Amino acid sequence: MTVEVVKNYINGKWVKSKTKKFRDVINPSTGEVIAKTPLSTKEEANQAIQAAKAAFWRWRSTPAQTRIRHLFRFRDALETHFEALSEVLTLEQGKCLDEARGEYRRTIENVECAASIPSLQMGYNMEDIAAGIDEMVIKQPLGVFFCVTPFNFPGMVPSWFWPYAIACGNTYIVKPSEQVPLSQVRQFELIHELGFPKGVLNMVHGGPEAVNALIESPDTVGMSFVGSTPVGKLLYAKCGEHGKRAQVQGGAKNFLTVMPDADLDRTVPALMTSFFGCTGQRCLSGAVLLAVGKVYEPLKKAIIKAVKEIKVGNGLEEGIQMGPLASKAGMEKTLSYIEKGIQEGAELLVDGRNITIPNYPNGYFVGPTVFDRVQPQMTIAREEIFGPVMSIIQVTNLDEAIDIIHANPFGNASSIFTTDGKTAREYQYRVKAGNIGINIGIVAPIATFPFSGMKDSFFGDLHGQGSDAVNFFTENKVVITRWF
Repeated sequence: MTVEVVKNYINGKWVKSKTKKFRDVINPSTGEVIAKTPLSTKEEANQAIQAAKAAFWRWRSTPAQTRIRHLFRFRDALETHFEALSEVLTLEQGKCLDEARGEYRRTIENVECAASIPSLQMGYNMEDIAAGIDEMVIKQPLGVFFCVTPFNFPGMVPSWFWPYAIACGNTYIVKPSEQVPLSQVRQFELIHELGFPKGVLNMVHGGPEAVNALIESPDTVGMSFVGSTPVGKLLYAKCGEHGKRAQVQGGAKNFLTVMPDADLDRTVPALMTSFFGCTGQRCLSGAVLLAVGKVYEPLKKAIIKAVKEIKVGNGLEEGIQMGPLASKAGMEKTLSYIEKGIQEGAELLVDGRNITIPNYPNGYFVGPTVFDRVQPQMTIAREEIFGPVMSIIQVTNLDEAIDIIHANPFGNASSIFTTDGKTAREYQYRVKAGNIGINIGIVAPIATFPFSGMKDSFFGDLHGQGSDAVNFFTENKVVITRWF
């Protein structure tokens, strides 16, 4: 099997990295090496920065209607190559093909939203703020932005950022996850074929050396990041030191609350998708299930039945509902948390260890796992596992559920399942989480709304997607005029 060594994309050209350091890209279903990612040097990151800087003024001066025509063509290319792109994503990341298709559907949605920039980037004005004096606000682009993106949604997450940035008139550098670079490489192949102007959109592969170069350069103005909270905190502080704008989406520990009046026939399927979809590797995945009052026993029974019906295997195969973890390290981390849960006294209702997948003995598979009798102070109830593990905590009422949610440092998402409007309103009013679901298992905002987050799940003040993205990638210039 030929192993592809991926290249950087700088100033409209594919460039082979001169680094001597590489990372293997592994198919998580088979354990086979399918590509190698260069850990690009500081000099190579700076080459991308200079290309983007050189392209900025001409691109910034290009009418918005002209800029977005490139996005329309890219959107059409994504539709044309939809299946092939989805298969590559599954090959390198492991998620099921239907999940990969869903990811690319959201990618297209963001490109479409960014193509609305002629409306979204409009300023505002007022006549006669004083006699004969008018005032207006113009939203202007700033320069070179970049993103540092994660392994769990390699096709979609960059689209939260770069389409909006370049539509607003900025130039951009994508730094994909070195673990899963192929999804972005395939997209940039389309971008190259479509003839995007040179330097407007660039891609640099790599690790800390490349990221530090992007942050430290005096010629970049802002960073978008999605990843773990510890890394996010470090990069957020570093951006502050260097005067950069930053939007940092961190980790999560999402609590889902089920009330006694919930419709279990509809609730349980939503829980299965939330906890075990994408093998639990969503920042919006359910982590802890809070069963309120008398719903505990019937809910637990229904969950056990549904979990045992989930089909695990290679995501490229039809009928598979859950794929492998994206890496061996992720698999080992998940297994260590399962062991920790047992050691701390939780009851293992469904054991996902030692699962056997015919024909894939070297895959990074962990089956759906369910713990009962979990206490809030247990490690599995506090820390982000990022794997297919459900922890059930029985609580007496809504107040106890909310207290448990607020005791956790994360605040990415939380959902409640109920048929009572008053209870639902109280939940959305009180719970400190950026994305709230009412009878929704995965609270994923569409592209016209911000992907929110609170507490240790987000650092910054403007999120990705929609009008938040437009405000992040522009600065308000106030113009006051008087003519004699």
